[in-house]
Amino acid sequence: MADIGGQAVIEGVMMRSGNFYTVAVRTPDKDIVLKKEIISELARPLKWPLVRGIVALFQALSIGIKALMYSAEASGHEEEKPSSFSLFLTVVLAFAIGIGLFLLLPLYGTKLLGILFQSVNDSSLMFNLVDGLLRVLVFLIYILSISMSKDIRRVFQYHGAEHKVVHAFEAGVELTPENADKYSTLHPRCGTSFLIMVMMLSILVFSLIPKDWPFIEKFLSRFFLMPLIAGLSYEFIKFSSKRLNNPFVRTMAMPGLWLQKLTTGAPSHDQIEVAIKALDEVLNMDPVRSKLMESRSNVVG
Repeated sequence: MADIGGQAVIEGVMMRSGNFYTVAVRTPDKDIVLKKEIISELARPLKWPLVRGIVALFQALSIGIKALMYSAEASGHEEEKPSSFSLFLTVVLAFAIGIGLFLLLPLYGTKLLGILFQSVNDSSLMFNLVDGLLRVLVFLIYILSISMSKDIRRVFQYHGAEHKVVHAFEAGVELTPENADKYSTLHPRCGTSFLIMVMMLSILVFSLIPKDWPFIEKFLSRFFLMPLIAGLSYEFIKFSSKRLNNPFVRTMAMPGLWLQKLTTGAPSHDQIEVAIKALDEVLNMDPVRSKLMESRSNVVG
C-alpha cells in the first residue's frame, strides 16, 4: 500500500493516496473548497527502483503546480486563472532560477575559492565537498529569505498541519484537530528531507567527476546526473522512513528533520481542519484506503 503524502499550498493542503489526490483550501469566506483528481496508472517499468524516484519527482512537480494554481485562485490570491502559456513561462523561469541558484552559483563559487585556496582543487572529493556545502548554504539563505514573507509563513504553518495529520493517521487515532495537534510538525518522508538528501548524495556522486574537467563540462555533468541522484534520494527516504530506530539511518535522516524546523510552523486548529478535510476526502476516493478506514471504524464501534 502506498504511503500517504502531501504538500502545503496557499491557504490549504494537498493530500495524495496512491493514484488519487485532493486539494483542500480555506476561502476568504472561511469555507473549505475541494479539488479532486485521479492520477493515471504508471507502466510497470516506471515503478522500478531508482526509476520510480525520477518519475515521482516529475509527477510531484506537476501535481504541485496544479495544486498551487488551484489554491491561489480558490483562496482569492488571484482574480483570474492564468493562461497555459503564462503558466509554462512561469515554470520555465522557476526552473532556470533553480538551476542557476543551486547548481551554477555554488559551482562557480567553488571555482573562485579554488583560485584563492589550492587545497580546494587538490582532489575531486574536496572540490565537491566545498561545492556541496555552498549549495546547502545557498538553500538555507533562500529558505530564510522567503520565510520573511507573511504569506510564506502561513504556507509553512499548513506544511506543519499536513505533517501532524499524516502522523495522526499513521498512528490510527481519530482525525480531529485536537488529536492531530499532539503530533510533531516534522516527518521523515517530507520533501524537505528529500531535498537535503539530494544535496548530501550529490557530494558523493559529483566527486566521481574528474577535477580537471573544464567548467562547462562539470556543470553539464551535474545537470545530467541530477535525475540519478533524485532516484537514489527517493529510495533512501522511502527506506529510512520505516527504519528510524536504526542509529545509522536516523543519523542520515536527521539533517532533513532539522531543516524541516525552518519549513514548517505551528498550525492553528483551523489549518489542521483543512488538512484533515483533504486527507478524509482522498481516503474516500481510494478504495483500498476506504476499506481500511471502514474496518477501523468497525473495530472502534
